[in-house]
Amino acid sequence: MKYFGLVLLTLVLVSATVNIELEKRSLLNNRLELKIPKDFQIMSEEMLNTKYPSANRPKMVYTNKTGGINVALNLTESQASQSQIDSYKDYLVQTFESVYPSAEWKSSGVTTINGRKIGYLELVTPAIDAEIYNLIFFTDLDGKLLLCTFNCTVDSMNEWSPAAKEIMHSLRVK
Repeated sequence: MKYFGLVLLTLVLVSATVNIELEKRSLLNNRLELKIPKDFQIMSEEMLNTKYPSANRPKMVYTNKTGGINVALNLTESQASQSQIDSYKDYLVQTFESVYPSAEWKSSGVTTINGRKIGYLELVTPAIDAEIYNLIFFTDLDGKLLLCTFNCTVDSMNEWSPAAKEIMHSLRVK
């Protein structure tokens, strides 16, 4: 009987695993390539205004059908170069620590992806009704700071964080 229970539990866990299919997309007037979940669409203006009410909202957000899992891109007006990525990482860590003192930090750093320095922050932040897993990664594009963010609720974190990291590692400036 114990063996049967173990087999049944294994089958349930295996069948609960979701295959997240990513596809390369050419973005920002063909200046950037990034993998995005295949079934994600650009977030509607109405949902964008609701989810990101501040004036500093991302310029482009890809989302699932419910709007609960997102990949956001924002080419800011801030000047940036490869030599400034470490400084931006330090600044963003300090900012997030100040704004979200209760955040649970997973990692932060600077790495090289497809020949470019990419800074990243991985953390869980509080929201009104849930905790949010964030993978924020950034580099320079045409002399400006490009911010990319993957986010989902903590309930989806174990399922989606590997895909978030694959998205980050797919970043290619053309």
